[in-house]
Amino acid sequence: MILFLIWLINFLTQVLTWLIIVDVVLSYFMSPFHPIRQSLDRIVNPLLLPIRKVVPLVGMIDFSPLILLILVQFVGSILKNLLISLL
Repeated sequence: MILFLIWLINFLTQVLTWLIIVDVVLSYFMSPFHPIRQSLDRIVNPLLLPIRKVVPLVGMIDFSPLILLILVQFVGSILKNLLISLL
């Protein structure tokens, strides 16, 4: 059971990481009204909004996706290590 939870956390961490990266890349090339972009924004924006309230823009650069990526990796790593310690 614990091994399945470790696998699930690892899988969700990777999926969320890729969703954030794809959302950022598509934001440069695709209209915000495109259905694919809107679907990605519905998943990623609720996670980015609290970070955007705390971290201001630096010029025209938004570092909130980078911070979210770091947080996702950090939390995933902590959860996996906690579950591994239970084995």
